[in-house]
Amino acid sequence: MAGEPCSLPGLEFWPVTPDRWKDLEMLFGERGACAGCWCMWWRLPRSQWVRQRGEANRRALKQLVDSGEIPGILAYSQGRPVGWCSVSRREAFASLERSRVLKRIDDQPVWSVVCFFVDRAFRRRGLTAALLKAAVEFVRSQGGKTVEGYPLATEEGGISSFMGVASAFRAAGFVEVAQPTKRRYVMRCYL
Repeated sequence: MAGEPCSLPGLEFWPVTPDRWKDLEMLFGERGACAGCWCMWWRLPRSQWVRQRGEANRRALKQLVDSGEIPGILAYSQGRPVGWCSVSRREAFASLERSRVLKRIDDQPVWSVVCFFVDRAFRRRGLTAALLKAAVEFVRSQGGKTVEGYPLATEEGGISSFMGVASAFRAAGFVEVAQPTKRRYVMRCYL
């Protein structure tokens, strides 16, 4: 469950750098995690995302990684890549910046956690909260002071959101700061 401690052996977390690209490809698989997204949904205008869904999104994410930008954190269990968390300064996510529902709640600089992908065999074992804690530590190492996420309020019908669920964020030390819709929170972790 989302709020429970992670139960995976040999868990390690690493920022995605060029030397870890093959591991990210292995985790995302041929389909790019979710129907060719390659975790570009929040980084691109919607029309561009649709046009380049699939291989072009893969190339766009690879170009980010090759440029030296760290787009997220990979989780490994016993050396195998098993999970992903996208985290960057909010400004890196063009569609998030334009969102009416998830608009900025103040002028404070924040890092945003916008996406998770966990290998099917490793779901519902607390990995999302563990990835969030690793993302918070990464942001701290980069000098960030606030990490923000946009989870669903609950896991309805046992199906979680690619943006996470509130219980995982709470388990990682986040607090609710806004509720733009009945189902969606804005949650922050202050460092």
